Amino acid sequence: MLPRVLYVLGGLFLLGAGIAALTGVLVVLLPQLLFGGLLLVVGLAIERWRYKPLLRSGPDPRWKDTGERFVDPGSGRLTAVYFDAELGERHYVVVDETVRVR
Repeated sequence: MLPRVLYVLGGLFLLGAGIAALTGVLVVLLPQLLFGGLLLVVGLAIERWRYKPLLRSGPDPRWKDTGERFVDPGSGRLTAVYFDAELGERHYVVVDETVRVR
């Protein structure tokens, strides 16, 4: 929910920057609106790309279980790590939904 609100806020900042640039009204706020909007939108996009959510089921069969297990700090769930050597990516899969460690 919060990321959507922040995307909308960033979009409104960028829209305001565009209006300020086109009309010449509030041109003093143009750098702040532009920088703030870009910071929110790009930052959220990077966060979404970098920090992937936990998967509930195992990934594609080409992914190999590394044997690593840890408790995810966000959810408190026991998590397994899978690795794809072809792409060099890792996936994090919840091992047992019933186990919750705090």
